[in-house]
Amino acid sequence: MTAHFLTSPKYKLRYVLNSREDFDIVAMLHKRGLFHRFKDFDRAAKFYQLVRFSYASGLDSFGSQPHSLWSDFPMIDLAARRLQKVVIENKDFEKLIRQYDRPVSFFYCDPPYFNTESYYKDVGFTRQDHLRLRDSLVAIKGKFLVSYNDCPEIREIWDQPGIRIEAITRINNLAQRYEGGSVYPEVFISNYDTKERQNMTRQLNLFDDFTEGGLYYER
Repeated sequence: MTAHFLTSPKYKLRYVLNSREDFDIVAMLHKRGLFHRFKDFDRAAKFYQLVRFSYASGLDSFGSQPHSLWSDFPMIDLAARRLQKVVIENKDFEKLIRQYDRPVSFFYCDPPYFNTESYYKDVGFTRQDHLRLRDSLVAIKGKFLVSYNDCPEIREIWDQPGIRIEAITRINNLAQRYEGGSVYPEVFISNYDTKERQNMTRQLNLFDDFTEGGLYYER
């Protein structure tokens, strides 16, 4: 147990400083593709350091913002607990969708934004993959939800019978420092009504009691 703790990412992160020099060293190792030389726990700790201390989690530019990694430890524990019964796959999305598609399946996909494919060189997601993702999802038995940047190209690609495109906005984290409240336009793309639960005449809650006749009332 002690040996496992001493080699855990949390133990490695405990003494990491929010230092530009330390960050630049780790970022250089990542850029040169040297992370594979580290053991899993050490690689995980270094990658988390880059994510937390880089500007907009871009991994290459020091963020210069105060942050305590210790405050993240409870979140790491919660994430580990949540993943205890989760199966983690690492294979092409087309094969995964085909493998797990059932009438009761739900797929949430968060592909790279259109025109940002070059940011994901390690993944190898190309413009053609946007079409391949669409073709993999439009005929599935289950439900799917895809989030994208709102642009004419994406709307054209997904303009298919039975496909819903819903315009939304989210906080633009990159611009918050200079323009508070700035938002970014996105779209939800799905093969079902994303508001179907809101449209239910009744929703169960913790204060509902059931009767023998199947009806319920609130105290």
